[in-house]
Amino acid sequence: MSVLQSFSLAGKVALVTGGAGLYGRQIALALAQAGAATHMTSRSEEQLPELEESFARDGVAVTALPFDQERERSVLDLRDRILEKHGRIDILVNNAVARTMASWNDPLETFERSMRINATGLFAVTRAFGDVMAEQGAGSIVNIGSIQGMIGPDAALYKDLDFHGFVPDYFFHKGGMVNFTRFVASYYGPRNVRCNCISPGGLASHRTPETFVERYAERTMLGRMAGDTDLMGSVVFLASDASVYVTGANLPVDGGYTAK
Repeated sequence: MSVLQSFSLAGKVALVTGGAGLYGRQIALALAQAGAATHMTSRSEEQLPELEESFARDGVAVTALPFDQERERSVLDLRDRILEKHGRIDILVNNAVARTMASWNDPLETFERSMRINATGLFAVTRAFGDVMAEQGAGSIVNIGSIQGMIGPDAALYKDLDFHGFVPDYFFHKGGMVNFTRFVASYYGPRNVRCNCISPGGLASHRTPETFVERYAERTMLGRMAGDTDLMGSVVFLASDASVYVTGANLPVDGGYTAK
């Protein structure tokens, strides 16, 4: 196999949880373009046909499946559905996240629900699909973290804007995800299942205020926020045999934000 061939995902079966958002869409698109039979999920069943059509317009086939990470039954149903269709799972990208909190002063119930989805739910999905990979003797798990799991919030970025970055559950969850990645890598490593984490920086959308974009860009080494293709190569690398000896790693994809 040539080095370029090692990046191919042809013949692989991939699942991206939460594939409808800014990160999830480009991740699913990248896996499909690399040749994987790709599935993505959404909590909204009504959205599924529209999501599949949107990927088809981009020239790839992506299967959209219903999924609620808050419910273990939904996790197991998702696993069984993919195994019934393909008989295997090669790539799991844990991208789904619920934004239940808006501030430090939210009721404790909002933090508890966030942990139920973003911590307990993450564990349930990883275990369900990781155990299948372990039985197969191969697989790659990619956790989508955040630089907010590596550093604290910078109040200066939000000065005089109508939003802020002080959302405690998200920092708690993404920080925990980095070390959970190491645990999973160690647990499944003897059975040839790898687990790595990608920690993206800020991704600009049409809703991002220009003032914030300018401030954030100054903090990075590349002088810009991420766009809608900047995660694609990293995901394919970690999902493919090109990274066959990489596990337990956390890769910041942040334009150098955390390296300054």
